[in-house]
Amino acid sequence: MARPTGAARRYAEAIFEIAVRDGTPDRWEADLATASTLIGDARVARILNSPAVPLPEREAIIGRMFGDRLAAPAVGLVRLLDLRGRLAILPAISAQYVRLLDRARGLVEATVTSAAALDDEEMASVRAGIEATTGQTVRLTPVVDPGLIGGLTVRVGDRLIDASVRGRLERLRDQLVAGTR
Repeated sequence: MARPTGAARRYAEAIFEIAVRDGTPDRWEADLATASTLIGDARVARILNSPAVPLPEREAIIGRMFGDRLAAPAVGLVRLLDLRGRLAILPAISAQYVRLLDRARGLVEATVTSAAALDDEEMASVRAGIEATTGQTVRLTPVVDPGLIGGLTVRVGDRLIDASVRGRLERLRDQLVAGTR
């Protein structure tokens, strides 16, 4: 059996191709988020994952629950995932789809970790620096970690920029240890 993340990525890529073709990427984003939220509800999951509920009844439940909230193609996706026993990967599909959509829009996700909360002016300054470096629009997620002592770290994809006091002290320690050998 394929790993759920791989399956989620493949579904998301197929959905993204359909959304681009039909000109409905924003609608799919909203529909996937809504469906993920509903599927994530413990009561709904218990009903739809129960082997005691036959497939025709689950399909009817899906139609009642999602029919008014989602576009027809998204309801079809939920039915397909139910038929294949893969409803549990719907939140991962949604996350992968958002990642693909962000990439197409030239948007990059960055996490800024600082010792204390940054104010709006500091966040704008960090955002401007990252945008200048990457050439893309940046969505910042702030995180506070008092263990940094001071400064900040920025993670953009698999790149880490460490401008923290803790990082500088660790690098200094490594240099001192290397020098004693």
